[in-house]
Amino acid sequence: MTMTQSDRDIEKDLSNEELSNLYRIDDFEAVAHERLSQMTFAYYAGGAGDERTLSRNRAAWEALSIWYRVMIDVSKRSPATTLLDMPLSFPLLAAPTALHKMAHIDGEIATARACGAAGVPMVVSSLSTTSIEEICAAARSPILFQIYIGQDRGFLTDLVRRVEQAGCVAFQLTVDTPVWGLREREMKTGFCVPPEMSIVNLQRTGSASTGHKGVGIGETLGWTITPSLCWKDLEWLCGLTKLPVMVKGICRADDALTAVRCGAKGIVVSNHGGRQLDGAPPTAEALPRIAQAVASRVPVLVDGGIRHGGDILKALALGATAVQIGRPILWGLAAGGENGAKRVIEILAQDFDRVMALSGCPTIASITRDLLEPAR
Repeated sequence: MTMTQSDRDIEKDLSNEELSNLYRIDDFEAVAHERLSQMTFAYYAGGAGDERTLSRNRAAWEALSIWYRVMIDVSKRSPATTLLDMPLSFPLLAAPTALHKMAHIDGEIATARACGAAGVPMVVSSLSTTSIEEICAAARSPILFQIYIGQDRGFLTDLVRRVEQAGCVAFQLTVDTPVWGLREREMKTGFCVPPEMSIVNLQRTGSASTGHKGVGIGETLGWTITPSLCWKDLEWLCGLTKLPVMVKGICRADDALTAVRCGAKGIVVSNHGGRQLDGAPPTAEALPRIAQAVASRVPVLVDGGIRHGGDILKALALGATAVQIGRPILWGLAAGGENGAKRVIEILAQDFDRVMALSGCPTIASITRDLLEPAR
């Protein structure tokens, strides 16, 4: 398959030397902006409405100060942790993001290999451009699968069985999409799935409706969701599979508690990267309420606007078990494929280790709330 103008304007990957000269996630976003087509960049980068939640996601992390400790022996540090019995080299997962082949020809395979090299789990989007079987075969770290509950329960049951057989370790059920948010950037650039690509995990026998026609996400993929989604559907999914189901898209403590009662084994505090309800709270604001409510009964993840090692430390201090990053992985793919995604993860890993040392935190357990709210 050959890249077209609908995917990348520049086919050649940056060299490892060029990638090593990129030091910040923002550097990768700038490179991606240059290399990707207008349509692709708008799809990845854009948010809903006036993009207030999109911008507040990042600003909320930046607004938190780290009241660092001193005179702590940090000569030996361990950023390693676990999630649902999965080992993590540091508290990071690749969040589910769609259509990786629009960023790089190797798509989700490149992402899986980059995550495997770093010891980071990957959450595969159900809107991926590579089959879950191929991704799991290439993976060297745990693979989770993000899923929507639409109206076709027979198809969904078959998809769950495919995911189990492929070797995934957990599901993340997205619950913040009864309808698609209004994403004006996508509409203005005429977003559609490039004709040479396919949303392979959602191919239905006898149907060509996999998102290749229409303008914007609402028209192209509207059939994958349903406005009738409710808590009994979570109970149904939890009863359908033996794999743990995490619920993604929670911003309220009461909803988090209900999700746990309905069988959820984890909560992902998320507003869909600011792509659904414009005006939703930033995830840094929602996280502490939810973490306090579930009170260690299940792990809590968070995504949205995380760009620095300090953001990861702040998230853990607010009660998260780990964080997820979405767009930064896509920027890495656009810049250098597998090696670009590796470099993005490397930057965050090194920055997190540095921030742990500078904050007086030799272990994950030492990252506590008082780093953000010191005693007077």
